[in-house]
Amino acid sequence: MKVLTVFAHPASKSFCHAVLDRFDTGLRDAGHTNEIVDLYAMGFDPILRPRDTPSWLTETIPDDMLERMRLRESLLGEAGGPLKRFALKRLIGDRDARGIIRLLRERYQPKDVLVQQQKVAQAEALAFVAPVHFLSFPAMLKGWLDRVWTPGFAYDLTAEAWRGDINGRRPRLTHKKALIIQTTIFDKRAYDAGLREAMRMVIDEFTLTYPGIKNVEHEYFYAVHGADDATRRDYLERAYALGLQF
Repeated sequence: MKVLTVFAHPASKSFCHAVLDRFDTGLRDAGHTNEIVDLYAMGFDPILRPRDTPSWLTETIPDDMLERMRLRESLLGEAGGPLKRFALKRLIGDRDARGIIRLLRERYQPKDVLVQQQKVAQAEALAFVAPVHFLSFPAMLKGWLDRVWTPGFAYDLTAEAWRGDINGRRPRLTHKKALIIQTTIFDKRAYDAGLREAMRMVIDEFTLTYPGIKNVEHEYFYAVHGADDATRRDYLERAYALGLQF
């Protein structure tokens, strides 16, 4: 199986990186191929910027909402100077709002996002390896999702969804499975008391299952900072087994 593993930790000598290495070895020993996207090592920009606008506009936006968005005026206001505004005016010409959206989506989606989306699309399964930050992913990985998991790629937004109906989002991802491996500061008791359920709703369900991935597993390596050597060895063997049994 072709796996894409997205990794987010700034330190190459971290325990989290050791987990990644063992998981990768397990995958390869099982006969899978695994491409690792190391977000810190590659210098991925996790910040949503005006240049990301084309990725977030779709032709399913209802007419009345599109009119209130005042898309032409908004784009010109963010152009960043008279020369850029002049160039943008020439580019969009007399297109209506939907014509502008088509132009932007066809020609001006950020190239770094398109590269990541192609990697995701070519994979049969996904894995994410990162520490827990405030019951979620680190900002680097959260920003990767913000920029890559866009409408028209990870899901579609119907007119009803644009108006606020959560059931109006249509899944587009068809991966066989997704696995999240996260290291934590706090122990298992804290996660048993409610932290794990909160993360399941946000990450497992809303981020991965809702866009179409039906088989989602989430593995935690608890309290790694205070773990003794034997516990850490057990965690690393578990990481290898997760790859081997993927």
